[in-house]
Amino acid sequence: MSEVVAMAGQAYMRQLLAHPLRTKAITSGVLAGCSDAVAQKISGVPKLQLRRLLLIALYGFAYAGPFGHFLHKLMDRFFKGKKGKETTAKKVLVEQLTASPWNNMMFMMYYGLVVEGRPFGQVKSKVKKDYASVQLTSWKFWPIVSWINHEYMPLQLRVLFHSFVASCW
Repeated sequence: MSEVVAMAGQAYMRQLLAHPLRTKAITSGVLAGCSDAVAQKISGVPKLQLRRLLLIALYGFAYAGPFGHFLHKLMDRFFKGKKGKETTAKKVLVEQLTASPWNNMMFMMYYGLVVEGRPFGQVKSKVKKDYASVQLTSWKFWPIVSWINHEYMPLQLRVLFHSFVASCW
């Protein structure tokens, strides 16, 4: 069994090196879909809502994975050659003040408009009502994840790590 896991890990790393954007997009989509399936089961939904699951997986594939890929490449370029705790703190701060608010807004809009199919006016009202508490809650958890990601994860595994934690979140 451990040999199979090692072989799968090696195959994944080969794909990640050969096709980084595609691999991160697929990984984020799969993890988002799996996360939604678990969330539906935990919430007591009698029958899995496949449409919802596929739309959440699409969000991971088409947006979250590619966004993370380019964000981390940009951050690495911006902080090129800089290491240490101070640099990590700056990366976390930049990510939490830019990408975090943007991503929370994007998800709330996507979920309301696409997944739930609600009209723009309703979604806008819900975002206006809930956004601040969503973002404040996010800032209580994600800076720690971001610190671990920037401090300990190699660049090519940061999207995987973030997607995995997001699927548990």
